[in-house]
Amino acid sequence: MRLSNLADYAVVLMSAAARQCGSHYGSGPIHAGMLAEQTGIPGPTAQKLVSSLARAGLLVASRGSGGGVRLARPAAAISVADIIEAVEGPIALTSCVAEGRHDCSLEGSCKVQPHWGVVNGAVRGALQEISLATLTVAPAQTGTAGGLAPARPGKTIAAPVYAGATS
Repeated sequence: MRLSNLADYAVVLMSAAARQCGSHYGSGPIHAGMLAEQTGIPGPTAQKLVSSLARAGLLVASRGSGGGVRLARPAAAISVADIIEAVEGPIALTSCVAEGRHDCSLEGSCKVQPHWGVVNGAVRGALQEISLATLTVAPAQTGTAGGLAPARPGKTIAAPVYAGATS
């Protein structure tokens, strides 16, 4: 599994916004152009992502002098799954997991299809456990997969879930 560039950029952009806003949703706005400059994401792509993330309720955008974008809620209340779904739509590893999709040539005879929901749920659940706040601090050196701390203490995150992610 590999994230699309757009989903990857959305996570990068949101983590930069959280760092700039001090991880608090009540902080002042930052311009999308500044986020693009800080992250290296092309300006038009950053604008497109800001629009998608605002539509999904993850960012609040305001126009005019003093305008910009800010987190719509605390960084700890925004998950990596929320960000990916804002850009990609629902996380669905296979077409048979996507609701209303019936375009698999193996449908009806596939013995694995009933299990894909469990697999999909596990991947989505792991992404849901990683908060945006976690991505704004230096990674821990031990005890967690890839240095990412779980959103809830006591939870362990398996490294293979992140194997295809890039930054």
